[in-house]
Amino acid sequence: MADKNISKVVYGGKTLIDLTADTVTADKLLSTYTAHDKSGAIITGTCTFDADTSDATAAVAEILAGKTAYVNGNKLTGTMKNNGAATGTISTKDESYTIPIGYHDGSGKVAISATEQAKLIATNIRSGVKILGVTGTMSGTEGAKAQAKTATPKTTAQTILPDSTGGYNYLSQVTVEAIPYNESDNPQGGVTVTIG
Repeated sequence: MADKNISKVVYGGKTLIDLTADTVTADKLLSTYTAHDKSGAIITGTCTFDADTSDATAAVAEILAGKTAYVNGNKLTGTMKNNGAATGTISTKDESYTIPIGYHDGSGKVAISATEQAKLIATNIRSGVKILGVTGTMSGTEGAKAQAKTATPKTTAQTILPDSTGGYNYLSQVTVEAIPYNESDNPQGGVTVTIG
């Protein structure tokens, strides 16, 4: 009997091997792998992909620039910018940092600028106020020099300020002298009152 491919083996009435219903073909078998087809012939795979990408949804903008991937059977080359360690600083209360579109390697940071951080110390913040984790200790009088003054009432308005010499910053108190008041008898038999 000439050599033939064997696709079914029956021994003692029992089927030991039956390839006749198999559906494997060379184009469905991964490249370089071998198997037997339904006729029993040895076949070598020719398929160069190992995944069904028909349901993939990635777009080139979602794949890192220069990298390739297969989506729905098509090879795509990414266009997503590689920002690496994106960093930024914030220097004012209302400032924000806009995260650039693209890939980030996870090591980037956004922080308050070093100049502004140096200002966030307890002695620069009023006592009892907490800003970004720093509780203030400033009473409000550090470095200030007070002056106590006495003022004499006048018939016109007056503004009382610390003296411009002496390094005074504020008035600790102002003592307003009593308005002079004097009564005296007058020749008409009445009383003359003198104020001021």
